[in-house]
Amino acid sequence: MSATAASAALTGRATPPPLPAEERAGVRGSPTLAAAWLRARATSLLHGLVAVWIFAGGMVITEPSPYELAFLLVLGVSTFAGFTLRRSTLGLLVLFASFIPFAIIAAFQVKFSTPSDALIYQTVTIFLFFTAYWVANFVAEAPGPRMRLIIGAYLATALLSAILGTLGYLGIGHDLFTRYDRAKAFFNDPNVFGPFLILPGMYVLQRILIGTRLRALWSALAYGVLMAGVFASFSRAAWGHMAISSAIVYLLLFALETHARQKVRMLVVALVGLLLLVLAGASILSIPEFRAFIELRTESQTYDTGETGRFGRQGYAFDLALQNPLGLGPLEFRNLRVKEEPHDTYVNVLHAYGWGGGLALIAFIAITIWRGVAFLFRPSPNRLLLIPLVAVFVPLAGEAAIIDVDHWRHFFLVGGLIWGVTAGYQVRDKRIAPSPP
Repeated sequence: MSATAASAALTGRATPPPLPAEERAGVRGSPTLAAAWLRARATSLLHGLVAVWIFAGGMVITEPSPYELAFLLVLGVSTFAGFTLRRSTLGLLVLFASFIPFAIIAAFQVKFSTPSDALIYQTVTIFLFFTAYWVANFVAEAPGPRMRLIIGAYLATALLSAILGTLGYLGIGHDLFTRYDRAKAFFNDPNVFGPFLILPGMYVLQRILIGTRLRALWSALAYGVLMAGVFASFSRAAWGHMAISSAIVYLLLFALETHARQKVRMLVVALVGLLLLVLAGASILSIPEFRAFIELRTESQTYDTGETGRFGRQGYAFDLALQNPLGLGPLEFRNLRVKEEPHDTYVNVLHAYGWGGGLALIAFIAITIWRGVAFLFRPSPNRLLLIPLVAVFVPLAGEAAIIDVDHWRHFFLVGGLIWGVTAGYQVRDKRIAPSPP
């Protein structure tokens, strides 16, 4: 006898008949037709706005930039689109939440700037850190289709930026696209413009190596355009970043994702690519103007050496950081003994956000690398999504030692994408047939 029937026998009341299954579902409160319609429309709108947001990442001249403004729209619409937070991204949320109070405290340590200006700087960093957490949860739900959406928009804005920057460098177009005779497109600094182009470059390189012939052909053209943009930035860090990331993608694909026939194809592609690179380099060096500028960029720069050079002031900056656990506040270092930034993210974050905030950002870099590399060695339908991300983020972490990346939009985006792909690592795209046992 059930508990309900026993209770009815004791009280003398008849037991009501059970409700049909359809009515029980209604009683439990299934979404109304209007709510379902609104959610479907909001989801479609959200995907479109995400594409606009990522595309706006190629236009960062002012703060707040169109990237931040577009994300506010994305965030608003996501509340109506059934956006969910996943337990597997909890670690990233903890890092983000830990960062905020220290960054705010550090803003009030400034002596040369006003607290309001310092708070604006901290707000931008907090905002960018949050975008990493949001995009991680967005991608984790459906890594395949959502990464295609994001990388497609990223590739479009990167190609446009590379074309405009290269044309500007060649003297075709507006002076807005160059700075110090170096390509920058819609960025403030050529040293940010160059690295920005690399992530989509790694995805098209992956298609060159293992995609179909037609896709490989178009991808080779896109890769050439992006490489030209990186070259025209004349950023030594970006040149090295492009080379290292390309080598990592090649080695990981060769070791983890290809069979014998594809390995032969990759070897042929590598030989042809190296030959074309040598020919292109020889052609460029044969032009006196190009050769002189390349020699200037590759030799030791005056701001790198000496006590007040890049490496000298980094030591001074580290000693200063140890003396100020609450931080100096953002942009304060340039007003002290050395009138220029240390250009070392790992030291600068200790100044700008204090020990607590700085260590939270450093932990974000370290844990993201560890997470990405650890997942690479797990078979998954989404490993091809992860390989370019890891190949870009690892050199970015190295580049952070010689330049400040804490306000680079794509730095936080790539980190968030690694968390998102790994959080949904075993989620299979419904359009892909299940693999046989």
